[in-house]
Amino acid sequence: MVPLAAGPWPTPSMHLIADETQVNDLIRRLTAESAALTRAAEGPWAIVGIRSRGDILAHRLADEIQPAFTGSVDIALYRDDLSEVGPQPVVRTTEINFPLDGTNILLVDDVLMTGRSIRAAIQSLLDYGRPRCIRLLVLVDRGGRELPIAPDLVGQRLNLDHDQLVEVRLRPQDPDDRIVRFEKPAAAAAREEH
Repeated sequence: MVPLAAGPWPTPSMHLIADETQVNDLIRRLTAESAALTRAAEGPWAIVGIRSRGDILAHRLADEIQPAFTGSVDIALYRDDLSEVGPQPVVRTTEINFPLDGTNILLVDDVLMTGRSIRAAIQSLLDYGRPRCIRLLVLVDRGGRELPIAPDLVGQRLNLDHDQLVEVRLRPQDPDDRIVRFEKPAAAAAREEH
């Protein structure tokens, strides 16, 4: 991992995990694996991304795979830590404009850590219908699970301490594609004091 000295992440504790070329290679591999997965099962497939970067990744995959349906799900009101998020969480739209009953779902997120976001997304999907199956694709599995949730397709696996975070940047929401690791501010401050 290369320390980031300049750019939109000025913190010295940030380290580059994957640059734009490496991120695109990960997405290309995940696209091929997703295509193989969707061909192997009966019934229609939908690729559904978790807002906000999971849906960007889902649309990139869908552009190549051409599933029967694409959609996105917002989990803001399904989070089990809603009281900790703030008094007025930002709620975006969920776009499920197809029948979920009997449809195979490839659920897509950028980073998997505790598993709580995935649980919330599944709960949200089940409010719309009963899918035939739900498979999980994540760009980064950083470890630190609190719920028994495991991805079916993974771009990159990391084994990070709880005081380290991973941030995925994806176009067009961000200026470029990259994955960075950084320390939580309190952990970084504590290390500087010692």
